[in-house]
Amino acid sequence: MSPMLNIAVRAARAAGRITMRFFERADALKVQTKSRNDFVSEVDRAAEAAIIEILREKFPDHAILAEESGSHAAGKGRGTRDEFEWVIDPLDGTTNYLHGFPQWAISIGLRQRGRMQLGVVYDPLHEELFTAERGGGALLNDRKIRVTQRRGMDGALIGTGIPFSDETQLRTYLPMLEAIIKGTAGVRRPGSAALDFAYVAAGRLDGFWELGLKPWDFAAGALLVTEAGGMVTDLAGSERHFETCNVVAGGHKVHKAMLQRLRPFLGPDLPA
Repeated sequence: MSPMLNIAVRAARAAGRITMRFFERADALKVQTKSRNDFVSEVDRAAEAAIIEILREKFPDHAILAEESGSHAAGKGRGTRDEFEWVIDPLDGTTNYLHGFPQWAISIGLRQRGRMQLGVVYDPLHEELFTAERGGGALLNDRKIRVTQRRGMDGALIGTGIPFSDETQLRTYLPMLEAIIKGTAGVRRPGSAALDFAYVAAGRLDGFWELGLKPWDFAAGALLVTEAGGMVTDLAGSERHFETCNVVAGGHKVHKAMLQRLRPFLGPDLPA
């Protein structure tokens, strides 16, 4: 494990300790509404602050993009400013967390000149640590993981995220769900995109797609999938998913089959 990945793991575990401390009494937390069905708690903010403190201490010249506090410019001094950017979701699955639903995680990724270099997705409730470094494969608790080798959609288990704040997006999504689900073993919507990507990487899901994500939702998870032998693209099959934030992931053949089923829905109202 490289020094950078070691620090990312340390930051994720620090955030995990904070989230676990309050999970059993989440109903007593102060919660604010960011937008319709989108919430932030004092735990999100405390976990994010802990992550940023650790990263800033070790990498003062790295930029940071965090869900709750936004963009943090790189510090002054060493001439490498903004070459590296940490992408952080301190609590992916806040709604689950606030309801006591056991599906949430901490996600930390690092980009170098826009290219993902490492990713950590940590589920402290189940003590599962997913890690990946570019060119080094993907691991779950130090054990190598791989995407499934399923040959198509027949019998596949697919993950998704249902649009919850944009009714226009929901109208676009529902026909997609009908197209994807045919012939599969089913579609699951657990509610934490970071873990959905990690589960694809670990072979627990054969594929995943979602509309309207944010970079911090999938930055680390996308690298997990590719380092586990899978594919991550936008709906048109291009690598513009960090721009469109509409994402499809899976093993090569399932990914291809999902793109074929989603292609009829592309158009001016739905950028790929």
